[in-house]
Amino acid sequence: MKQKFILPFIASLFLFSNSYAQNEKNHLYIDVHHLPTGTVKYSDVAAAHAKDLATESKYGVQFLKYWVDESKGVIYCLSSAPDTMAIRNTHRDAHGLLPDFTYEVKDGEEAMADKNKTFFLDVHELGAGNVKAEDVEKAHQKDLAVQKKYGVNFINYWVDEKTGTVLCLSQASDASKVIATHKEAHGLIPVSITAVKQGQ
Repeated sequence: MKQKFILPFIASLFLFSNSYAQNEKNHLYIDVHHLPTGTVKYSDVAAAHAKDLATESKYGVQFLKYWVDESKGVIYCLSSAPDTMAIRNTHRDAHGLLPDFTYEVKDGEEAMADKNKTFFLDVHELGAGNVKAEDVEKAHQKDLAVQKKYGVNFINYWVDEKTGTVLCLSQASDASKVIATHKEAHGLIPVSITAVKQGQ
């Protein structure tokens, strides 16, 4: 009786440890798709994302969230993966839409989002080798200290130290409030900011 219980338990423990080890080898990525202006609908991206989720385990990828800028035709996908090729292979097999850029990123501590507010994604390009994750964390803390003044809710950030790219996710009444917060907090103005719809 004991043996019948112990053997399945050991097997499940082994599978769990293998899965955990695989996840430990993964990195965090944001891949970006640029499609023709006016051709992107959130519902279509949600359908493509569902296909990614159905395919991801084949390549050891876990898609976490995505953001869609319908007006400009830009899609951002956040995932955990062993490498960039695993992400490309998943997208290729799932729906054939390959990203134009893929950033390996480090993130901060995620804040709670308000489902009734508009999401904004802003991008800073600081130059290769010019930014460290700890510096972005300090700048993010300055944003948090100022955000209430402008009615902004900074949710998280992602930094690619190799390219010097920083992406910030926030919520606000309009983009100018986000820019004003950045300007007062640390003076780093994004090269672009856009309203996005979030999915996961």
